[in-house]
Amino acid sequence: MPRTALITGASSGLGAEFAAQLAAQGHDVVLVARSADRLAALAERLTAEHGVRAHVLVQDLAEPDAAHRVAGELAGRGLSVDLLVNNAGFGTCGRFEEIPAARDHDQLMVNVVALVDLTHQLLPGMLARGHGAVVNVASNAGFQPSPYFAVYGAAKAFVLNFGLALRQEYRRRGIRVLTLCPGPVETAFFDTIGTRKAAVTGSMTTPEPVVRATLRALDRDRAWIVPGFGNALGAHLTPRRPRTLVAALAERVTRKVLTPPAATPAPQQEHAA
Repeated sequence: MPRTALITGASSGLGAEFAAQLAAQGHDVVLVARSADRLAALAERLTAEHGVRAHVLVQDLAEPDAAHRVAGELAGRGLSVDLLVNNAGFGTCGRFEEIPAARDHDQLMVNVVALVDLTHQLLPGMLARGHGAVVNVASNAGFQPSPYFAVYGAAKAFVLNFGLALRQEYRRRGIRVLTLCPGPVETAFFDTIGTRKAAVTGSMTTPEPVVRATLRALDRDRAWIVPGFGNALGAHLTPRRPRTLVAALAERVTRKVLTPPAATPAPQQEHAA
């Protein structure tokens, strides 16, 4: 396993769990997120518990030059990264026309653009050193069209296909690329998206087993992983159905996130004078 890991979205949820488990394995960690206080607290805890170096790097990944700034900070501190965990992300849900365009734009900047840009910044160094790994966090939403999660699902489909393509490019050049496609996980994702109904399957797991399974899959040089039997079964079966049918069936499941429309007042009766 690589010695220094950079984890985005490290202040909570899966990101914090990745940092904790990697630190427990002896990896130094670079923690990237917007929340300076939470990152500092996590860094202090990981150093105290595991004796590793934990570096805090505060950065909003929705900013256009975020990856360039991260790379500049790493260079300024003399740090090289051998494992990149592209975990940061958030979602939106609801009717597309009701979601603020700026919110969806920021979602794509974090979920897609920053992920690609950070990989561009850090992968060449891994190649030069002859080893390294990238873990991209997608979602089981990326296996089919996701009505009312249209941008989120499409972004995660990008992450999945991007990761699988990179794996083929670099698997013989010393770089492992793994794509994680979890189902609903008990994290702040649902606070950010605004409703727990976004866990459309109705069941959630916790970050610990998801990260544990992911790191085990990385050690085994797997291409992708969907933790949980039910999630994995759906991921294997869904793409084999006609896409329009899958989209129609998905809409029946995901429509539960919609707020019922307000009742329309009854029309007033006109009375003759």
